[in-house]
Amino acid sequence: MPLFQESFLVENLKNSELREQAYRELITLYKERLYWHIRKMVLDHDDTDDVLQNTFIKIFRNIDSFKGDSKLYTWMYRIATNEAITFINQKARKNMVSSEEIQQQALLQLESDVYFEGDEIQLKLQKAIAMLPQRQQLIFNMKYFDDLTYEDLSEILGTSVGGLKSSYHIAVKKIANQLKDETL
Repeated sequence: MPLFQESFLVENLKNSELREQAYRELITLYKERLYWHIRKMVLDHDDTDDVLQNTFIKIFRNIDSFKGDSKLYTWMYRIATNEAITFINQKARKNMVSSEEIQQQALLQLESDVYFEGDEIQLKLQKAIAMLPQRQQLIFNMKYFDDLTYEDLSEILGTSVGGLKSSYHIAVKKIANQLKDETL
């Protein structure tokens, strides 16, 4: 979305008379992108819907504190990312397992998920991604699938561009090795 349109949308979101209509527009514009961003993290469709709903509630409640120092979508991605990580960590605590174990359980369920439309190759890729540490998963997914720039990733994750490039490069190598090992 062009910066002018984005600032107009933010202005309307902060206007009590136009807020509801602007919020519906915001959801229409960003629902799918945020859904898939969250889905790559939590893997389960129903869990993704819950996290997405929490994300939009948090956006609605906090839009007045959005100062425009970053792009609106990077601010929303940061909220969605934090909500997904919080969800995974809470689910892990509730089940008294690590967040990595929660990811592995979700991956096993992915094969039988009626909402997963991927083929065998996509499933192998998801398994390889799931082997990465959580931070590398996040960086890989956002760069590879969401095609975000390193600058946008830096805004969302609060990490230097150089650090992100390094993490992405390491993640790509690990995934390539995992896929290569699996085909042997």
